[in-house]
Amino acid sequence: MSGGPLEGVRVVDLTSVVVGPICSRTLADQGAEVIKVEAPGGGDLLRTMAQGSRNPGMSGKFIQFNRNKRSFCVDIKNPEGLDALLALIRTADVFVSNIRPNALDRAGLGWESLRAINPRLVHCSILAFGRGGPYFNRPAYDPIIQSLSGVAGTFHRASGEPRFVPMVMTDHITGLIAAQCIGFALFRRERSGVGEAIEVPMFENMASFVMSEHLGAGTFDPPVGPLGDGRLLSPDYRPVPTQDGFITIGPNTNAQAFAFFDAIDRPELKTDPRFLNAAARTANAAEYLKVRAAAMRERTTAEWLAILGAADVPAAAYNSLEDLLEDPHLAATGFFAPEDHPSEGRIRRTATPNRFSGGMRQDALPAPRLGESSRAVLRELGVAEDAIDRMIAAGIVTTPEEPA
Repeated sequence: MSGGPLEGVRVVDLTSVVVGPICSRTLADQGAEVIKVEAPGGGDLLRTMAQGSRNPGMSGKFIQFNRNKRSFCVDIKNPEGLDALLALIRTADVFVSNIRPNALDRAGLGWESLRAINPRLVHCSILAFGRGGPYFNRPAYDPIIQSLSGVAGTFHRASGEPRFVPMVMTDHITGLIAAQCIGFALFRRERSGVGEAIEVPMFENMASFVMSEHLGAGTFDPPVGPLGDGRLLSPDYRPVPTQDGFITIGPNTNAQAFAFFDAIDRPELKTDPRFLNAAARTANAAEYLKVRAAAMRERTTAEWLAILGAADVPAAAYNSLEDLLEDPHLAATGFFAPEDHPSEGRIRRTATPNRFSGGMRQDALPAPRLGESSRAVLRELGVAEDAIDRMIAAGIVTTPEEPA
């Protein structure tokens, strides 16, 4: 195998914005053929809602989330367009969507409808909220889930003010979980020969993410203490100032902590009851973090990195977004891959960081223009050229050169 572990897997991708495209990008990066189905009139909202673009419909964020995909722009509200989509699904291994379940069912694209035409199909529905609860079928985006799931609440505990992580973190995490679930289902299909339905709810997955970390003492019934990891929720759990910038340190084991105390010329702390072991340091996290912060102010970041590196204490410089572009490790590993995009010119995009010894995808595809592969997909389905021309003229199908 030389094309990635999912080489030969066809994915019909009826997703938009972030959570679904992250899922399908993950599959595409590992060799799957992903056909992104978009609606005429603009396609994926992320094409235009995100800041930063050279040409309309090709925002930088869209480019990052939609590499290695083809775009099939078709009006599935039109019966002929829906027939074309169903013909495509008959050839697919995976169908993934982040459309609300009731709307998906009304469109004839729910699990029961699609399994009738393709019993081997893995049908993945990314939901805001799982079935059975009062929130089911409500609309939601990342900040709604961050608010409900306790993510914003962890900031409230730490800083006194509820805030969102300044990334669409719940979309990223849920999208990755959805890709993982699809991989599991494909593995089972190899054994059973039949597909299955997967539902991946954002809220429940993020509540699990938060509470696996912070349920803690509430694991026990009755609780043996307050909820929340006090170390992680401390206002001092953050990069700390040095003489000329910031540094982050993470001495957790006894060997690391004691080496750290020696490095800051505080060897007496190795016998301090508050810091004798990991349990004591966790129980006295506020004091431990204050010791670390006070010491770091005494030298520059570079000096501390040299001292702590020699002592094998985990430590790192603080990177701003701009610093990341110049990070020497990312440069050495080729993380920011230069690309000559056919319509957008010279760009940089993030590379696939994971490696498989059995082979990686070789035919990297640029993020597609809206409807870039519409004509090719219909040809592959056996639709006659005059019929394709008629569908384009009627606005049922869109290509870049022939907008609806």
